[in-house]
Amino acid sequence: MKVAINCIHFPPEIGGAVHLVFELAQSLSIRGHDVNVITGYPHYNMQDVPPKYRKGFWVKEQMNGLDVFRVRIPQLPRGSKIVRGFQHFIYGFWLGIVSLFFKRTDVILGYSPPLPLPWLLCSIGKIRRVPVVISIQDLFPREAVELGILTNPLLIRIFEAMESQMHRLADAITVHSPGNKDHVICHGGQSARVNILYNWVDTELIQPRQKNNGFALENGLLDKFVVSYAGTMGWAQDMDTIVNSAALLDNEPDILFLLVGDGVEKEKAQKKSEHLKLKNILWMPMQPWSVYPELLASSDASLINLHPQLRTPVVPSKLLSIMAAARPVVASLPKESDARHIVSEANCGICVDAGNAEALADAIRGLASDRDLAAQMGRRGRAYAEAFFSREACTGKMETILKNAGGDK
Repeated sequence: MKVAINCIHFPPEIGGAVHLVFELAQSLSIRGHDVNVITGYPHYNMQDVPPKYRKGFWVKEQMNGLDVFRVRIPQLPRGSKIVRGFQHFIYGFWLGIVSLFFKRTDVILGYSPPLPLPWLLCSIGKIRRVPVVISIQDLFPREAVELGILTNPLLIRIFEAMESQMHRLADAITVHSPGNKDHVICHGGQSARVNILYNWVDTELIQPRQKNNGFALENGLLDKFVVSYAGTMGWAQDMDTIVNSAALLDNEPDILFLLVGDGVEKEKAQKKSEHLKLKNILWMPMQPWSVYPELLASSDASLINLHPQLRTPVVPSKLLSIMAAARPVVASLPKESDARHIVSEANCGICVDAGNAEALADAIRGLASDRDLAAQMGRRGRAYAEAFFSREACTGKMETILKNAGGDK
């Protein structure tokens, strides 16, 4: 089967969603499929862009047996919400149009967001008579509206119309939770075409490890109860609540917040922590993916955090990595998040209401004072991840969805 994967981010860029795409492409290739990736030049979460990506307008390369075609997409300032929204259009339309000139494949797999990319791919699929499967990672425009990023009524209606049309045109859709499936069906999707496919974690790469490792030694973490957050620090992640929680625990000398990543909200959160003169936060830039397993192993507990206004049923992909590493989860989430159900069913951590810094601080304090309970939660999380979120099982299900959409049954 010939598969074309269209996405805006791909390694060497860093991020949970980025590596999900890469791992899927790898798994499909290992299973004997001809996989082509169409993406942009790397820039996301990168401190230093390799020289070969600093010039030219397109490049074709081989990466772990994959044919990767990259096109340069204009980069706009990240701080403005309006500009970021405009860039979504640029990403989507540019990559979508480029895909018109590629050889015909058996099936196209597109990722959303940005919404304009899968919307255009669905139209291209109908024109070229190629089935299109859409993997929805975030519900757009709903999330942007809830966070106050998108407020213009006309733009909201335009995006909602694009979303509904995409749902109707796609030959198959994957979402990563039941709540997301309900949303898609309510906005034009056919129930039979919408598949719940949880994001996976590579349980071979991320395994329970000793805290006494190179990363912990290098950063002086061995004698602390380390609470880590690693990932994007954007509008959805509510870094303000994490900093407020750290302020409430600043008089607990054994507790250290390890906050690793980058994003539009990081600078503001850092300035707030400096203004409060907090001594219990260690800020670090986004780390290479190869460092991530040791970072998790250096943690005694790990955070997932979402803004209280975000009512979509989000399941952050970092949750699965934390579980695979056998570390307890401390989750500050809206009640609507489907991640709450996973944490509760696996009994692998503590959930508190989003935006409640006091409850978050209490949960962290409780785990720091009961290390046996924390370890038990971590072990239960690992067992649950192995049973339900393994890379082999989940990518196998995606392979079946792609085959069925492409008529290869």
